[in-house]
Amino acid sequence: MKSDVKIHSVADNEHNIYYLYDDNNIKINVPESIAIILDGNGRYAKIHNISVAEGHRAGCIALENILEESVKIGVKFLTVYAFSTENWKRSELEINSLFELFFIYLNKIEKKALENNVKISFIGDIYKFPENLYKECERLIDISKNCTGLNFVIAFNYGSRDEILRAFKRIKSQNIDINNLTIDDISKNLDTYNIKDPDLLIRTSGEIRLSNFLLWQLAYSEMYFTDTLWPDFSIEEYYKAIYEYNKRDRRFGGRNN
Repeated sequence: MKSDVKIHSVADNEHNIYYLYDDNNIKINVPESIAIILDGNGRYAKIHNISVAEGHRAGCIALENILEESVKIGVKFLTVYAFSTENWKRSELEINSLFELFFIYLNKIEKKALENNVKISFIGDIYKFPENLYKECERLIDISKNCTGLNFVIAFNYGSRDEILRAFKRIKSQNIDINNLTIDDISKNLDTYNIKDPDLLIRTSGEIRLSNFLLWQLAYSEMYFTDTLWPDFSIEEYYKAIYEYNKRDRRFGGRNN
């Protein structure tokens, strides 16, 4: 769903934040927690007659822009799907080029994160990555651990079914009585135990599915799908998604009387 409404941001220098308003100057509420499935880098590369690696690089630039904008407008959690457990099925050449790109990107994002008080987190089994890559992930977690602004969560070698399976293995090791198992017990053993469930999920490139992403956490999230390929996903598109979120009636299974 798309809207022709024009969204603009207004700086509040006193609180160091930008507020969003529609073309009627009605304030737009920004979701605290946003998740994004970054889809369409390969198709972008094909359309522009460039390599897949260059398409992924264009996607990284788009992500930098969205991360910076998320900081400006006060998003608390931004979770992005960077590499799934299913992505290992891709060619060795593409996987290796992705690993090289990830390493470059993580080094690049370090400066932006520290400048903007951004905490960097990872979900997924990063220890199946090459040692230099997972150690870089560990380093970024450590150097940003005391940041108190936006929590930038990168899903690396992540699959929701794998996450849930690992959660139950943790639960088993804790000797919790299965008959007394609660939803909270499960949530506390997921990779996202300290991350707010997404208020809004965005998926680009026209695909309308979750692709094994945050299946537990997205139970009551609002979802926004756009045909725009991820490298073309602009700040204006981001605003549109947030505007559409504001039009939703979130009842969480209840009913407004």
